Amino acid sequence: MKDFMGFTRRNLLIYFKDKLAILFSLLTSIIVFVLYLLFLKGTFVEAMKGTMRGLENIVNSGDIDMFVNGILLSGILGSALITVPYTCLQTIVKDREAGVDSDICATPLKRWKIILSYFTSSSICSFIMTSLILTVGLVVLSFMGDIHLGIASLLSAYGLMLLGSVSSTALFMLILLFFKSTATSTAFFGILSAAAGFVIGAYIPLSQFSDGVRSFCNIFPASHITSLIRKILLSGIAEKIDSSIGGLDNGAFIEAIKDTFSFNASAFGSNFSGFQSVIYVSIFALVCIAGMVIAYNRTYKRR
Repeated sequence: MKDFMGFTRRNLLIYFKDKLAILFSLLTSIIVFVLYLLFLKGTFVEAMKGTMRGLENIVNSGDIDMFVNGILLSGILGSALITVPYTCLQTIVKDREAGVDSDICATPLKRWKIILSYFTSSSICSFIMTSLILTVGLVVLSFMGDIHLGIASLLSAYGLMLLGSVSSTALFMLILLFFKSTATSTAFFGILSAAAGFVIGAYIPLSQFSDGVRSFCNIFPASHITSLIRKILLSGIAEKIDSSIGGLDNGAFIEAIKDTFSFNASAFGSNFSGFQSVIYVSIFALVCIAGMVIAYNRTYKRR
């Protein structure tokens, strides 16, 4: 396994040594954060206050702020799960364009090790970066107030970062195997970066879109992961808000908020439970992994 580990290490170093690549891989997350500071926070806060008319004097405004801050963090994480693995996987296209793939295929390194090395390195990069963002975000939120997040929920959040990293890497690797130039992959990245925030509901809650658009967005694993991480991060503070209302609205406000901000993914008229979303993302990843193995064997031939 030394050859596999060595090639994986090589791919990891390519990403982490390129500071601009790291910056651009987080560009969409940075945009989400900047837009949040400029107007998204106010928009989300006003939307929540608009649904709690008559309860303004009961619900703590600090709890509302913490809830909205959690929405921001989930949006940043969701966008990073799209852009980070894609940026790391662009090494495949660069190797192909430079002819490095021919040298790699000429080595004794088996095909499955080559493809698995690219996949593993990108998944690790994505998991490291998203886990770092999650950790920093939770630390910042803890200084701003009580995030009401238990150990089990915390571990689940990091587990979702791993699942999201693996599933997104599998999807984008399947796509990038068909690109022959960095110009093409870079152009696609521009489109991807622009669309990522909308697909995961970072800019506008997916519940505000039509059923068709919402169903399309929830085809992608990152949207399911974002909904799951949002549910984990916000369930505690949501329960705190509900308890402060004391049943005066029979839980209507919290249910409306959970539906508005998509605590559960929905597609084709059906809502996914948390377990169903995990199963869907897992199956999606396995299908993409099988597809990328087939695609690699057909597009990268020994010369």
